[in-house]
Amino acid sequence: MRKHVLLLMFLLTGFFTTSGYAQNSPEDVTMKSENLGGSVYMLTGMGGNIGVSAGDDGLLIIDDQYEPMAEKISAALDSILKDKLRYVINTHYHGDHTGSNAYMKEVKDATIFAHDNVRIRLLDKEEHKHSELPVVTYSQGVTFHFNGDTLKVMHLSNAHTDGDSVVMFEKANILHTGDLFFNGLFPYIDIDSGGSVKGYIAGVEKLISMINDDTKIIPGHGPLGNKAQLQEFVDMIKQTSAQVKQLKINGLPVEDVIDAGLDEKWKDWSWAFINEEKWIRTLYR
Repeated sequence: MRKHVLLLMFLLTGFFTTSGYAQNSPEDVTMKSENLGGSVYMLTGMGGNIGVSAGDDGLLIIDDQYEPMAEKISAALDSILKDKLRYVINTHYHGDHTGSNAYMKEVKDATIFAHDNVRIRLLDKEEHKHSELPVVTYSQGVTFHFNGDTLKVMHLSNAHTDGDSVVMFEKANILHTGDLFFNGLFPYIDIDSGGSVKGYIAGVEKLISMINDDTKIIPGHGPLGNKAQLQEFVDMIKQTSAQVKQLKINGLPVEDVIDAGLDEKWKDWSWAFINEEKWIRTLYR
């Protein structure tokens, strides 16, 4: 039941992390807004979850989904607070987190922040707009003092990609993980873009050490989470990784490992984009 509910929810919201679009068209997707307390909100639609800070200083968002969602994101922000969008933080370079960058710069006149490697990878795209590129980049992190809170932006190396950032709202006790957390699902680890299973595990364990049982977690994808769910997530990665590693050490080719499959208890983590086979291939590689 849990598996089917999660799959239905994500398919209905157009949840995919590839550069293409989901089976739904953007026109059919509704942006949903949830107040997490005080000035912090979470927007869900088509692509990565968006974190929002809204208050006297204006608006700041974390990620901006796919390009066709830009006007819907703007309308959702207006429903929260009709004020200037001042800053956009990209947690990494994938199109479901940076697709509306150009709109936010050209139409909303926002300043885009990201890790150095996000700008490099966006520049490497065959077709890109200059306005979609981060204007301010950093190697380790940056701090925003905004709407009565302190937002710590921190780089975690070679995890989901080579340009990942997470954002901690210190006063609100809310963490936006970018794609270092797929709540209840096998994650996508972009090995070809500098990600690694080892780095991903280290990154998630770092996040766990920073938070407490009251911390609300905005995952890159999936419903709002908490520390216990983040711990369950990394435990799954470590245990499935150990299983696949041992089979590889024993000489089994990847196809045989796929045929053998993972422990039955992990079946519910499989979903439309990263099913069990794709997750095993990631771990084996």
